[in-house]
Amino acid sequence: MERVTGGTQAMTVAGLNLIKQAMSIYDSDLKLVVSNARFREMFSIPKPLTQPGAPFAETIRFLVENGEYGHIRDEDKEAFILERVDRAKNFEPHYFERQRADGRWVSVEGSPMPQGGWVAVYTDITSTKRQEALLRSRSEELSDQLLQYAEELSATNRELESTVHALEEVKRQLTESEARMRLTAEMMPAHIAHVGPDRLYTYSNRRLSAVIPGRPSDIVGMHASEALGDSAYRAIKPHLDGAFKGTPSVFEFNEHPSTRRIRVAFTPDDNAGPERGVYVLSMDITEETQTRVALQQTRRREIAAQMTSGLAHDFSNLLTIILGTQTKLQKMALPEEASALIEATLGAARRGGTLLDNLANVTGPRVPHLAATDMRAFLSDLETLAQPTVGDGVALIIENDIPAEALMIDPAMLQDSLVNLLLNAAHACGQVKAGGGTILLIAELVQNTWVQFTVRDTGPGFSEEALNRALDPFFTTKGADGSGLGLAMVYDMTKLVGGDIKIANTATGGQVTLRLPLRRAVQDATPGLALLVEDNPDLRGLIRDMLTSMKHTVIEAASVDEARVLLDQVPDINLVLSDISLEGDETGVDLIRALGRDRVPSYLMTSLPQSHPLYIEGAARAPVLPKPFTAEQLDQFLHPK
Repeated sequence: MERVTGGTQAMTVAGLNLIKQAMSIYDSDLKLVVSNARFREMFSIPKPLTQPGAPFAETIRFLVENGEYGHIRDEDKEAFILERVDRAKNFEPHYFERQRADGRWVSVEGSPMPQGGWVAVYTDITSTKRQEALLRSRSEELSDQLLQYAEELSATNRELESTVHALEEVKRQLTESEARMRLTAEMMPAHIAHVGPDRLYTYSNRRLSAVIPGRPSDIVGMHASEALGDSAYRAIKPHLDGAFKGTPSVFEFNEHPSTRRIRVAFTPDDNAGPERGVYVLSMDITEETQTRVALQQTRRREIAAQMTSGLAHDFSNLLTIILGTQTKLQKMALPEEASALIEATLGAARRGGTLLDNLANVTGPRVPHLAATDMRAFLSDLETLAQPTVGDGVALIIENDIPAEALMIDPAMLQDSLVNLLLNAAHACGQVKAGGGTILLIAELVQNTWVQFTVRDTGPGFSEEALNRALDPFFTTKGADGSGLGLAMVYDMTKLVGGDIKIANTATGGQVTLRLPLRRAVQDATPGLALLVEDNPDLRGLIRDMLTSMKHTVIEAASVDEARVLLDQVPDINLVLSDISLEGDETGVDLIRALGRDRVPSYLMTSLPQSHPLYIEGAARAPVLPKPFTAEQLDQFLHPK
């Protein structure tokens, strides 16, 4: 039970003093929480025992010593006190009447509190008892049995009144609890529901539309197939059928056409008997899946780097020896046919060096560098760069359906990926007609979740083997002209930022679809209210001064929990700058992830090395500024010119 303090304590006591009955409230540890003046006066209790925290046992001891419970032998007093304390610990409702040492009568009503502890009310019923005695003496016409019934009825009424008060308190507590539970369910970032055996919703919070865009929010009484739509219902139906048979399940599926990744948990309602229902919990985990993919790719790169670093070092030394030896041989007087052999050896060694560089690109610690990028200008530059490379005979068509807005991408990574795809498409076109063909690049937004680039060519398409292995390192269909690392590098860079890549054939040739998480850039750089999240107080003060010098107003937090509270309670925050490493179990990356797609403009800072997994994961979600930095560097980072 929470203790009232300060002004609340004074107001509570003042209110209780207006009550004619004596009252005391003890917590679950049998410590006094509060009592009124009538309680002190009725039993002449000394002041120390009326202060909050006074032990119940000491109060009983005083009453025993004061003769409140009649004459008790000294050797029996401790047992009597212990018995009273043990009874109080049970916190059971009770009502009884007893005569005090001074001849007056008192009723005692005790009710347990929902949070533990109990409240006791003492009422002086001396006048009532006197009336009963007067009634007994003056009502000779009443039979002894009728008189007994009257007395019992009077006592029962008093006990019933006490019970009614207790029930009303319990009802109030249950009503408040139900309201809190309903509010909590509505605030959860998940859809919580119950489905009956007829597949109709018997309960649902209003969060289905937040998990699956376009679906209704008020679905109680609606059939699951109607509420979810055909695509989602087909995906969950086998698991739902199993849950109705008593088998719980947790699974994930891709919902179309929203392209969201949904996690669902079904729990059978075993309390409903054979006609059981099913409890449903579903969440949108698209952001989580993107992060998981990026983290998995980072770990694969670390493992690959560890495995290949030693091999690459030794291989590089061997190639250096070969190149040096062959260069010396070129300077010697050797037969004419030896020159061709030397050139072939040098060419093979140089190609081995190029292969090592590509291998380093795949396995080395590559870190995304997100920047606000004008996609129209980006695609225009890409066309200028790629057209001479694909050849004059190949028609390169770029269709840009992305609105005129800046997106947060790594332009260098994306340019490398698209150029690689365009070169592969140009090679495919050349397999059908030397120096001819058409390549189509389509850029578009998908379901407000992805930015998608589709490259189609008029080549022969992918073979069955290529469809299964084209993304594997060292797989190539170009023979000696290919390293087999081009598409593997594209796959690596795409997965590193939480994206996806798919390979397919169309009626006219091959097709590669590259998707990146859609993150819109902030256009308004006007100073405003900034949330600074940093757990080092000295550093936090220094960075706060930097931000205020840029005309920002600053509020501060030392952990992700504090930052979330401020983001919920302060609606005008227009910039978040957070360290990656923070006190507590969560990091700045967790904070950025929790803000979601329509988040406040967010930036990260860190002293972690670029090879650290948290650095790489954070860089895939927001711009990262390495520590230490100056005020000028922070200004340029937050407000690029």
